[in-house]
Amino acid sequence: MGKIIGVLSLKGGVGKTSSVISLGSCLSDFGKKVLLVDCNFSAPNLGLHLNVINPQKTLHHVLERSANIEETIHSLEHFDIIPSQIFNEPKVNPLKLRDHLKPLKKIYDIILLDSSPALNEETLATVLASDELLFVTTPDYPTLATTLKAVKFAKERGTPISGLVLNKVYGKNFELSLDEIERTVDVPILAVIPHDLNVAKSLANFSPSNKFNPKSRGSVEYKKLAAVLIGEKFRPSFGFREFFNKVTPRREEINREIFYKSVFG
Repeated sequence: MGKIIGVLSLKGGVGKTSSVISLGSCLSDFGKKVLLVDCNFSAPNLGLHLNVINPQKTLHHVLERSANIEETIHSLEHFDIIPSQIFNEPKVNPLKLRDHLKPLKKIYDIILLDSSPALNEETLATVLASDELLFVTTPDYPTLATTLKAVKFAKERGTPISGLVLNKVYGKNFELSLDEIERTVDVPILAVIPHDLNVAKSLANFSPSNKFNPKSRGSVEYKKLAAVLIGEKFRPSFGFREFFNKVTPRREEINREIFYKSVFG
């Protein structure tokens, strides 16, 4: 039986959709059958990231009962996706999402849900449909405030939270520290993704960033995150950075090890 992971952020521009795509691509590299679902019904863009521009059948059609969910699946090189309708989207009830996704857990190992960046019924639908949640955030006060609100919202509904993905990190002293973020949100950081112009370049090429630049720090970090979520051990090719991390582990490395032991023993 597969697992549904909801990926949330209540602020646009943090890189949630690109994180979903890169994580999905890395999960497929471990031999997992992966499905990405655009659950941003009001302003969907997962398909736009992957050059699925105007599909005939979308998740909107499923929710309005004019299509079966199997009809909306698009097979791409690294994973499958279910897009939502970009133009003239009909009014639907997002809270029916869980019922439609449940049968797909027999087909896919991992289903990643790209949620709406707003505190609304669409986000609630993602929370209720998910077996666990990841939150994408950036190291600044405005995003931290919305992340805190999103985490509180999810905790009130009882869906387990695996951790945070800290994205677009410059590594400068004007940014919030990992300690400040974890103390405020009370959720462990499982991955730290550096700010990288190659992510924008990969978007222009309709490609997951880890495929566009597989040796970048961000790509390796997504691979490590994918590994720990499915109970795999991943060790990148040994270099100076890996040697330094082994001698003095970074916060996210320690958190991933704790997560691995708590979930997979």
